[in-house]
Amino acid sequence: MRIYNEYGRRDNMYKARIKILVQALGREAFLEKVNAEFAAMDRSRYRLPAEVVDAIRARFGAPAFETLADGSEALAAQCRADREFAVWVGTNTHPHKQPGYCSLTVSCKPAGGIPGDATAEQMDLLADLADQYSFGELRITHMQNVVLGHVRQDRLFDIWQVLQANGLGTANVGLLTDIIACPGLDYCSLANARSIPIAQKLSARFADNTLQQEIGQLRLNISGCINACGHHHAGNIGILGVDKRGEEAFQITLGGSTGDDASVGQILGSAMSEDETVDAIARIIDTYLVRRNPGERFIETCRRLGAAPFKDAAYATV
Repeated sequence: MRIYNEYGRRDNMYKARIKILVQALGREAFLEKVNAEFAAMDRSRYRLPAEVVDAIRARFGAPAFETLADGSEALAAQCRADREFAVWVGTNTHPHKQPGYCSLTVSCKPAGGIPGDATAEQMDLLADLADQYSFGELRITHMQNVVLGHVRQDRLFDIWQVLQANGLGTANVGLLTDIIACPGLDYCSLANARSIPIAQKLSARFADNTLQQEIGQLRLNISGCINACGHHHAGNIGILGVDKRGEEAFQITLGGSTGDDASVGQILGSAMSEDETVDAIARIIDTYLVRRNPGERFIETCRRLGAAPFKDAAYATV
């Protein structure tokens, strides 16, 4: 931050970003300046007293978990009895280190909806569910969903029924319609294009849960401008809003990932209109389904085949 404050752009609000500075200085020059700043620091100033460390640690203590048996068998029986519930459990719950508990992600991405939006009534409901089922704790994630971190497995079915009745039971976490999108031109003066409408069209286009399950794990991110608040470059498929001769248009990026094998998505080609982009992504998905190997995720197929077949598909009728 000190390097950015000293050398960062102040003359252009679109370029007042640390990534712009790194690009301008170059990686090695930027690192050299950062390391010089570290070397000049008096690090003893930043060593916290033991009592302060203990006080901080106490605020992150474990909740008062009950001693429970592993509830996976009973949960499996409930899943066998209700397939829709089983699909939701498979996508929206995650293992917990405490026996009998799990972590639950509530999707704020209903079919055709605005990614990450929730009504005041839904937020009140989530707060009540957190009090009742998750030790009063919920987390708003950068994925634009809500996490109840400590839920008993034997209470999942009851929670799911409440979520279903209130428009929060979508079973799509980690799937294609679990889209990350910035507010775009609807709410941001920096944006070149609207992010929300194209997100809604894609969500509606791929709303069928059976199709999403067949496609499998896939991250799609949308940014309304190059500032990349939607992290489009980190999505397996990314969409970047641009200004094309005074009209909103969208570039597609391919191959981004935030996993242990992180990578930055690369632009496939020229920008397209909103509807053309939606159709192009549908053709990209079709190409993946036809050419993937058994058990291969989208990002793995992209890396194996390269961009060429997906680019050919995306621009087949443009």
